[in-house]
Amino acid sequence: MSFQPVLPLGGYAGWRFLEKTLVRQQAGHAAAAGPQRAEKHFREQIAGVNSARDLIADRQLLVISLTAFGLRDDLPNRAFIERVLESSTTDRTSFVNRLADRRYLALAEAFGFGDDAPPRNKEPGFADRMIDLYRDRRFEEAVGEQDESMRLALALRRDLTQMAQRETGEQALWLTVLGTPSLRKVFESAYRLPSGFGALDLDRQVDIMRERTRRMFNDPGIAQFSDPTRVNDLIQRFLLSQQLDQIDTARSNSTALTLLQAGQSSLRQLLQR
Repeated sequence: MSFQPVLPLGGYAGWRFLEKTLVRQQAGHAAAAGPQRAEKHFREQIAGVNSARDLIADRQLLVISLTAFGLRDDLPNRAFIERVLESSTTDRTSFVNRLADRRYLALAEAFGFGDDAPPRNKEPGFADRMIDLYRDRRFEEAVGEQDESMRLALALRRDLTQMAQRETGEQALWLTVLGTPSLRKVFESAYRLPSGFGALDLDRQVDIMRERTRRMFNDPGIAQFSDPTRVNDLIQRFLLSQQLDQIDTARSNSTALTLLQAGQSSLRQLLQR
């Protein structure tokens, strides 16, 4: 049995519909027989995992773990993932802390195999937390198959709200935004940043992000996004920006088609002479 998300509209109107039906649609998606079997295996086996190598050796456990952090595409890269999981999350010079994509750090922090403490997968409630993340990501992936902008909006609502509640330095939070592909995409699109933005020095990127955020919300900080209204305002701006890009693309394609058709007509005339 499978469940496909219902998305009758695109853009912000479609987002409002998805919001209103989200709980019901997520429940229907989670009830699919395949995922339930995978989740049962995860609940039964995850507490018995003692190392990164143990986790890598069990494909079903690894699929749920990677999917929970949006890293399912890394399933074939087992040696790389093992190194990520064995890396210290507190040492700033460690392998995982040198990676630009902060999803890997979140994965390593979730298990804690590289830290001086018992692995966190043995803690009560660990399986439930991971499966909740896994379900969210799977639903987002299904939404993204129909509308990538909706997937990004869902990811933003979850990830940015969680980030806003962290007691972490402002610079570190903005670096996490820049190092999380889904968050970066939303902010860059919502703020209409040029394609060369990502080539700038990271500190300069943070400065620009903070200034654009201040202009829009009268506050340059991440903490403000603990307010759902602020998150929704950002999502609305992002989706409207995406619609504008689609209109521009359609207009450009229409112009190109007109020019092509005119060129074809001229060629036919030349060939008929």
